[in-house]
Amino acid sequence: MRHGETDWNVGDRIQGNLDIELNAVGLKQAAAVGRRLATESWDALYSSDLARARQTAECIGAATDHEVRLLPAFRERRYGLFEGLTRTQARERFPLEYAAVERRDPETVPPGDGESLSAHFARIAAALQTLADAHVGQRILVVTHGGVLDLVNRFVRRLPLDTRRDFLIPNTGINRVVRDADGWRITEWGDVRHLADAGRDELM
Repeated sequence: MRHGETDWNVGDRIQGNLDIELNAVGLKQAAAVGRRLATESWDALYSSDLARARQTAECIGAATDHEVRLLPAFRERRYGLFEGLTRTQARERFPLEYAAVERRDPETVPPGDGESLSAHFARIAAALQTLADAHVGQRILVVTHGGVLDLVNRFVRRLPLDTRRDFLIPNTGINRVVRDADGWRITEWGDVRHLADAGRDELM
């Protein structure tokens, strides 16, 4: 699932690997999803180590009596010099480079120690496989980021990286993914029934 809302989500600002905390709405979303997940049985709770995901996971852990295990491999994509900018600012300051990111060119590396989409995909696919291998027959929860979930969906559905997204990634939306003898499949995506208002969709 995706973390709760941040002020940077509201401000259309690129977060990447910057450590941005939840805002008041995000904390309420995290508490709401925690209450909902307390009615289900889970074997383990993992989270990206970035604050917005970790805070969300800690709320869930408090409600479900699970320890949060931090996994840096599930961090958001590194956007280099784009991080901290709004999308409008990124287009103005880095028109060619940011245009390539917006059209989802898999090999474009954002300037300033950024990460290409293909490299991010390889990182997330490997981390997902590792977790599935470690928890055969179990149910686990991973709290992560919008860009990560974009790639999880594409990995499971075997979609190209450069096509337009045809699914939503709302804040604290629950996404259920299964791996069994038949392979990977999605059984539910973007479920926000625990929220009074639907969370904001991922930027890209």
